[in-house]
Amino acid sequence: MEKELRDAVKKAALEYYQKTHAVKKQKVYIPASGKCLDEEDLSNMIDATLDMWLTAGRFNDEFEKRFADFLGVKHALTTNSGSSANLLALTALTSHKLGERRLKKGDEVITVAAGFPTTVNPIIQNGLTPVFADVDLKTHNISAEQIEDAITPKTKAVFVAHTLGNPFNLGEILPICQKHNLWLIEDSCDALGAKYDGKYTGTIGHIGTFSFYPAHHITMGEGGALCTNDTQLYRIIMSFRDWGRDCWCKPGVDNTCKNRFNMQLGKLPFGYDHKYTYSHIGYNLKITDWQAACALSQLKKLEGFVAKRKANFALLLEGLKPFEKYFILPEHEPKAEPSWFGLLLTVKEDAGFNKIELCKYLEEHGIGTRQLFAGNLLRQPAFTENDIALRIKNSPLLNSRDLNEEHYAMLPNTDKVMSGSFWVGVWPGLTEEDISKTIKTFQDFLSSKNK
Repeated sequence: MEKELRDAVKKAALEYYQKTHAVKKQKVYIPASGKCLDEEDLSNMIDATLDMWLTAGRFNDEFEKRFADFLGVKHALTTNSGSSANLLALTALTSHKLGERRLKKGDEVITVAAGFPTTVNPIIQNGLTPVFADVDLKTHNISAEQIEDAITPKTKAVFVAHTLGNPFNLGEILPICQKHNLWLIEDSCDALGAKYDGKYTGTIGHIGTFSFYPAHHITMGEGGALCTNDTQLYRIIMSFRDWGRDCWCKPGVDNTCKNRFNMQLGKLPFGYDHKYTYSHIGYNLKITDWQAACALSQLKKLEGFVAKRKANFALLLEGLKPFEKYFILPEHEPKAEPSWFGLLLTVKEDAGFNKIELCKYLEEHGIGTRQLFAGNLLRQPAFTENDIALRIKNSPLLNSRDLNEEHYAMLPNTDKVMSGSFWVGVWPGLTEEDISKTIKTFQDFLSSKNK
């Protein structure tokens, strides 16, 4: 009887979907990003709702397993956002359980200012020193030379993103990290499905992070994940995610370690309940089973989504190729297979127009645009209005509030990103007609400038 009732509710939900959400509407505005949900996603979410478990449960267990299998890694762990994934990844490296390899206050982490702030924020929040390197204007990624030049005896990690789904040069950067015994965190929040030398990004460094926000390659609404092949790191990440507790039992499960009342940790009495023993200063950054149910359904469609992104990117790039005199067009490393989040353009300094003019025109004519996030993070109020200790490449220690044009000039390409770079969409919800309209709108703008 219960199964029949459940099936009836799901059937009614599917009928509702077909009469409302499945109806295709002509786009007046072509957004730079968006989600692609269908009746299977809704069915899974209804199924999870009817369980009334709410916290992470059977759907989360299945998603973590299938996500790890897809990536080809030992461990995957969900969290409530890609930003939380970044926070957990970096914070895990401060754990006392890592002994001499743990990151300590004042240690340096190499990163970039041309990107999303929550790749950098965890470095600051953990009392570490961010060291900013510049990016290449064709790939918009950090270069191996920039990393090598920024390393000092205090350098302990590299934490950078694969920009807009375009893998950075792991073939050169990974050996540098190995040579100097540096941790490598791959922020793959915009790059799910991308590969470098045949391996998925996020699986090559020590820890990889992912985002499932609606704009990303698959979605669960709000949500993210981490992956690692290191079981110790996996348990440390889980501890920080789950209030900082030492126990690694899943919700609703007790005594996985078979020593629940047979341990002595810290200065607690022998036998204190391991389920309530805390080894880290942690958080509660878990997801709900409702979110996992959506992501589990989305995961089945991921390869199709990635293929559509690549196809849309190729069409758009081909259409914009004739305008190369005005733009620096995106390129990728020879061994990289991008999973494009968007098509990133940089307006050349002699183009005869600026980025703001073009973006305004595109938006006014129904084409969505996005910046490369913070542009130059060091110019953002979060830095200019706060006292943040940092270095720029091989500079001495600086205070963010005291930065001036001489300092910004040390990251020339980052400033060019801020002033000249933006991106337009290639997400799976766009049709060939949408891509053609986008190209035509670029053409109309450039024609108006050449009259």
